[in-house]
Amino acid sequence: MSTNDFGKNSLAQLTLMAGLLICTHWAHADTDDQTDQSHALGSLDPVLVTAQALKGPQLAPSQGSLVATQPQSIVGGDFIQANDAPAANYTDIIKFTPSVWTVDPNGPGLMENLGTSIRGFQDGQFNVTFDGIPWGDSNDFTHHSTSYFMAQDIGNVVVDRGPGNAATLGDATFGGTVYVQSADPKKEMGLNTLLSFGSFNTRLEGVRFDTGEVSQWSDLRAFVSIKHISSDGYLTNANLDRTNGFVKVVQPLGDSTDITLASNLNKLNQNPPVGATPNQMAQYATNYAYNTDPDSQGYFGYNLDRITTDYEYIGINSRFSGWTVDNKIYTYAYYHVGLNGEDVGDALPNGVTDAGGFPNGTAYGANNVPGQELINNYRSVGDILRFSRDLGPGEVQFGGWFDHQSNERALYEIDFTNNSAFNPDLTVPVGGVPQAVYTDRLQNNQLFSREIYAQYVWHALPGLDITGGDKYVDFERVLHAPVNQGTETPTDYDRNWTRDLPSFDAHYKIAGNWSVYAQWSKGFLAPNLNTLYVLNPENNKLSPEATTNVQVGTTWVGHALTVSADVYTINFSNFIQKQTEGNPNDSYFYNLGGVKYKGAEAEGTYVAGAGFSVYANASYNSARTTADQTWVPLTPDKTAALGLLYIQGPLQGSVIEKYVGRRYGDTEDAYPLGSYATADAAINYTIGPLGSTLKNAKVGVTLQNLADRKSIYFLAGYSLGATPPRYVNGNPMFFTVPGRSIQVNLSASF
Repeated sequence: MSTNDFGKNSLAQLTLMAGLLICTHWAHADTDDQTDQSHALGSLDPVLVTAQALKGPQLAPSQGSLVATQPQSIVGGDFIQANDAPAANYTDIIKFTPSVWTVDPNGPGLMENLGTSIRGFQDGQFNVTFDGIPWGDSNDFTHHSTSYFMAQDIGNVVVDRGPGNAATLGDATFGGTVYVQSADPKKEMGLNTLLSFGSFNTRLEGVRFDTGEVSQWSDLRAFVSIKHISSDGYLTNANLDRTNGFVKVVQPLGDSTDITLASNLNKLNQNPPVGATPNQMAQYATNYAYNTDPDSQGYFGYNLDRITTDYEYIGINSRFSGWTVDNKIYTYAYYHVGLNGEDVGDALPNGVTDAGGFPNGTAYGANNVPGQELINNYRSVGDILRFSRDLGPGEVQFGGWFDHQSNERALYEIDFTNNSAFNPDLTVPVGGVPQAVYTDRLQNNQLFSREIYAQYVWHALPGLDITGGDKYVDFERVLHAPVNQGTETPTDYDRNWTRDLPSFDAHYKIAGNWSVYAQWSKGFLAPNLNTLYVLNPENNKLSPEATTNVQVGTTWVGHALTVSADVYTINFSNFIQKQTEGNPNDSYFYNLGGVKYKGAEAEGTYVAGAGFSVYANASYNSARTTADQTWVPLTPDKTAALGLLYIQGPLQGSVIEKYVGRRYGDTEDAYPLGSYATADAAINYTIGPLGSTLKNAKVGVTLQNLADRKSIYFLAGYSLGATPPRYVNGNPMFFTVPGRSIQVNLSASF
């Protein structure tokens, strides 16, 4: 079965499931009016306990937690649904939180987000979890923000700025964790519909059905939601078409056990932008991505992704004989077939072949269009098991995580003019014996992630908890490559990295609404797969990147004011860098040394009265190498946000501005990027019940980048060079802040 058939069949099955739930449960669901609630039992995932402790202004962009033991910001579901664009990804949702820098250059939710960072740690250097389950690409631990979950199914998002304690699990417990928590089924049966349309010819339709509590089935609750979005995008010819379905079922078993099942299915077709050179921006426009010329490598039809994903888990949370057990068994998959022109930066002419082992060329015609076809298919299966029990003057906690991801990766040279026929590379590298001369990469990779932890929470004094623990991590990479990337030679290699990661924190509740904490902990990041793209990986052994984190902070929650603040220092050791000696076959990786991160962060919300609140945050962030004090690329020196919020009766609105400080696209002297600020706004009006069928309806408008600022904000990478060596003499490619956009949003509940 093809991946396209997989997507069609899965979504058809999900639609059928929605219909069955509606037909079967409408007559059985209880009709008492209840608000949406989490199920009764608390998870052992540390952040879910934290998220449930959210207090204070619910519509603030984010706020701290009274029970957090490290700097943390919570974005609540009320704010997400009222203020974010309906197409927003989790990366868009967290953009106002302290020390976070993230922009979607094609408009909110309209491409995979680029440039997301926390304190300067880039995507791939921090975890992202969904319902407590870590997920991502095994090659570099990055994430595909348009390929999985949509805002309509998100209950809240929590940003942990730090590696967490021993119980924090994942491949990148290094620069922090973004916890995405799904929405819960409602206790009341209902049908919700959504229609949104606006800038860039963007349109989103969605429907959600909740069963409510079904008393005949032990108060089972479930919901199904189906969404479709299409858009031309802010960037030229950067189109997106996405269909998404999500199901969640919560089945109580008595008073002490809950079983949760969830499934997310996503099908995506997109023309993913990779940036534009300064010449392209000057010739066409700052929002240039692709053209409509089939004789060009930058033709949008030659730059296309077809991606199908699924994500499923079954979780059980139970209490018995003094024990609490939380277990999730899961699987997720990513099936990706992509096309791209050899050089969308317009430096490499059609019909060119050159010496030096660079795979391009046109064996079929002097002016034919060279390109590439890639395949990236993977599936992860895993399990997270946690135990806790009161023991002595505290609580013992222990558990573990196992994940196995198998990843097939291929990259072929093709000729678009010749109906995408394979395009031989006429210069096979010396000593190379590729499986086929048109093959740049052919791999079957595996990553085994194994982590176990134990910690003890000592209730030392009334209000004072001291937690100490240790986590043992074991990462194993297995590379089987008939054609290894970069070298184009056969490579078989297996390597383990292990580390103990101790942690220690103290949390003191000074009063019912005021807490302070201090944390010391270790972080760890296994080397990326590309460090094995060398002739002999055995000669390229690297020490894993590691961090030692020290941070202290406080949270205060009052009737009219919430405030959180912290300071931190992070010692980053074994920073991995790549060195190329004139030819990609001669590339190697090495441990550069250390980086020193330090900073201060604060956020707060003040309820002014008459429906108005003011939100503000600010951060100072420093990231310099210890060897020569140069600034780490793509790290803003400051971030800040200021917003005015209003909610009174049926009317709600907000205006929030985000400031991002100066940074460098590459080395400190290369491509300095100035500070900038953008403002977003939203306004919503809720109409009460109409008749016996319509429970409520809402009319809303969301706006992004009110001042229509379009400055260059991000260095996306480099195109090929006009002269050999093309992989060295490339042209920089940039993204600008996307221009002003507006969405009109209509929803109704029945």
